[in-house]
This record gives sequence, structure tokens and C-alpha cells, in this order.
Amino acid sequence: MATGDDRVAWGRVSRLATGAGLVASSLFILVGLATRLQMFGDGSIFSYAVAAQDAWAFHWHNISGRLFVYLYAYIPAEAVVALAGSAAAGITAYGLLFFAAPLLGLLLTFAADRSKGRALFTYACLSTAAVCPLVYGAPTEMWMAHSLFWPALALCLYAPLDGRGRAAVAAALLALIFTHEGAVVLASVILFAVFLRGWRNTQFARAALAFAGAMAIWLAVKLTILPDAYIAGVMNAAALKFIDIGNLTEPAFVLLVVAIALDDVLTIALRRVATNKAHIISLVICVMLLFAYWFWFDRSLLAEDRYNLRTALLILTPVFGLTAAVQTMDDAARAQSPLPFLAPVANAIERAANPRVIFSALVLTLLVHAVETTKFVWGWTQYKAAIAALATGSAADPALGDARFVSSKRIEPALNRLSWHSTTPYLSVLLAPGVKPERLVIDPNTGYFWLPCDTAKQSERYSVALPAESRKLIRIYSCLHR
Repeated sequence: MATGDDRVAWGRVSRLATGAGLVASSLFILVGLATRLQMFGDGSIFSYAVAAQDAWAFHWHNISGRLFVYLYAYIPAEAVVALAGSAAAGITAYGLLFFAAPLLGLLLTFAADRSKGRALFTYACLSTAAVCPLVYGAPTEMWMAHSLFWPALALCLYAPLDGRGRAAVAAALLALIFTHEGAVVLASVILFAVFLRGWRNTQFARAALAFAGAMAIWLAVKLTILPDAYIAGVMNAAALKFIDIGNLTEPAFVLLVVAIALDDVLTIALRRVATNKAHIISLVICVMLLFAYWFWFDRSLLAEDRYNLRTALLILTPVFGLTAAVQTMDDAARAQSPLPFLAPVANAIERAANPRVIFSALVLTLLVHAVETTKFVWGWTQYKAAIAALATGSAADPALGDARFVSSKRIEPALNRLSWHSTTPYLSVLLAPGVKPERLVIDPNTGYFWLPCDTAKQSERYSVALPAESRKLIRIYSCLHR
């Protein structure tokens, strides 16, 4: 049984997690829009596609299994372009919708959560603050999957057992599954979480039926709308990379794991000499060591590998989700679970969990995320300036295929770590004043080209929100390669 001091400590953990989740999800929007981070990486071609009002033809017909993201972020953004006649307005709308997904997910979770003390909402905030910063800025639909996972879990567990409840559960699971292929795993985790409360209860039957229906629709869409032959192989390779556990060796993620582990070891060691203050002393030491590392030794930059850390999202989101689902079960529900070992294991873990150690781990996590994200955003700001300078300058590299092309290799290597080879030309268009560059910036090392010549020609004819010269440059570039 928890002591009074433990209850106070757990209260601090809960408040920190909730506050961190809400603050982080708000900062995602403010920082993202202020720095135009929706253009990072593949976000450049996605933003250009919105400006061209042709996202479906550009790419989204190739990933029909992620249809919810297209309907949520791209259709409204293209509508803004059409209504305002402004490419910039549509790109801003796209960024707003994309970066707002975690906050909207938390608000929906809060509305649907009926657990004691809204514990599920607290875990959703914790997951948002602890996991989402790993991929922040990367144009991955797993960002949307995480955002929808939590309200879907809350609805499956607590939606009313009536027609509206069934419709809400079905809609939530359908939307979740149509965010990313990895969301099928997340939806399966939700189904398992409901199963833990009894496979004969109405909630499980409702969730299982909704899951089966959503999967049937998802498979039908995937089999009906097939990707282009050119991109099919690329997507298969990306799928293998997505599930590669080696992605977790990225320096920033390793640093985070080491910091938390070191804090645990120091806390245990210091309890012999400073029983009541061991966790505070350990935390201070770890913070000092982190700053020493960043100041004297660190040369890494978590930029392109943010995309690879989708793997962490796929692993950690189910961990937080299942922990939350079990945490919200009372003793009677755990005892009646189809898994007979659930109650003793869960109770043993809860007794062993130390709120002060968890508080310190969360503080360290937030600190690492804050510093690594600041480094990334600052580098991105400088990189944008370098691309814009090339796009508006007089330097040219005609050997790339046209007198108005210039190589991105003119950017210093340290700054060029933020490049995304295949989307650099689109970024150079978007960053130029009036979306009208003097030069198209090309990465000569790229081996992937987004637009077929016919698609680029069609866009040149009809994408009126973009200047004619910009469309022409993209058409010339595309037709040289596809």
C-alpha cells in the first residue's frame, strides 16, 4: 500500500506528465509554424503538392492505406489554396493541421476518458511528451497514428454501450488504421487491452467487430488502389527500415537511455549515504553530466534520423498504452482477466515502482528532448537560409541538366546534414520570395525522383497558385529523370 509520501510523489509525477504533454503539444504547433518545419524532409514535396493542389496525383495515390491523413491534412489545405489563391496560405494550413494532431488527440482523449482521475489522459500526455519529440519535424504519418491511438483506446474502453458508442469506436479504429501501416499494430494493441478485461464482455465484442470491419475496408482499399511500379520497391525497403531495431542506436536516443539508466544506478548507490535525497542528488549529477557532454563532446544532430525513430514510436506507444489500460483496471477486473497472471504481475510492478525515480526519468527525458529539438530547429533555420541563398543567387551548375540548376553541395557539409536528397528542389521553390526561385537547388547524389514527367507536365498546366516559372523548373527537373 502506498504511503502518504508516495501518494504525494505520484501526484507530482502525474502533474508533470500532464503539464509536459499539454505544453509539448502546444509548442509543436508554435515552433513548427514559426520555423516552417512542415517543409523539412519529405515535407517539402508534401507542401509543394498542397500548393499545387494535386497531392493525390503527386504521391498519395501510392499510399492509399494512409487515407485518413490525406483527408485530414491535405484536402482542407488544398481548399485553403483554392479559396485564398495563395500557395503560402495552404502550406501554413497544412502545417497547422499536421502539428496540431497531438493536441487534438489529447483533447479527444480527455473527453472520452472515464477512468478514475482520468489516468488514461495522463498516460496520453506522458506518451506525447516522452515519445513524440523523437520524430518531431519528420513528415511521418506515425505522428498521426500516435495522436489517434489514445482517443481510440479511451473510446474502446469507455464509450457508452449504445449505437453512438458503437459508431464512435468504429470511426476511431477506422481512422487510426488509415493513418499508417504501423497503426494496424497500434489498433491490435487496443484490441488486446480491451481483451484483458474479459473476452466475453460487450466492450471486447464491440471493439473486435469494429477492428475486423476497419481491417476489411483497409485491405480492400490497399488492393484496389495500388502504388506506381516506380515507388513500390521504395516502399518495401522503407517498410523494412521502419521495423529495423538498429534505428534505436541513433546517438540522441542512446543518450536518453543512458541518462535514465545512470540516474537509476546512482539513486540506488546513493541511498546508502543520503537516504532521503538520493534521487535529487542523482538527478543533479546526471543533468551536469548531460550539459558537459553537450558542451564539450557532442557533435551529433538528430535530423534525418528523426524519420527512422518511428521505430521507437511503434515500440513505446503500445508499452504506454497497455500500461495505462492495466493501471485503470481495479483489483476485481484484474482478477477476472483472461490472463491469470495479470493481477499478481501488475500488483508487483506497482509496488516496486518508485515515483521519485520515475519523476527524475521524466525530467531527464524532457531535458534531452528540449536540447536535441533546439539543436535541430536551429540547424533547420540555418539550412533554410542556405537553400534560399542558393535559390535566389547567381551561382549555377549547368552540368546538372539546366542552366538554372545549382548544386546543394555548395552548402557546407555540417549544415547539409539537414538535407533530404530527393526533396531539395521543392524546398528551394518554397523558400524563394514569391515561391519563384532564380535557381532550382539540386542534390546531385539523389537516386529517387518524386514526379513522373507526365505528372509534372500536368501540374505545370493547372497548378495556378504557383508561378509559371517555378512549375516549369520542376517540370524540366522531373522530365530529366522520370
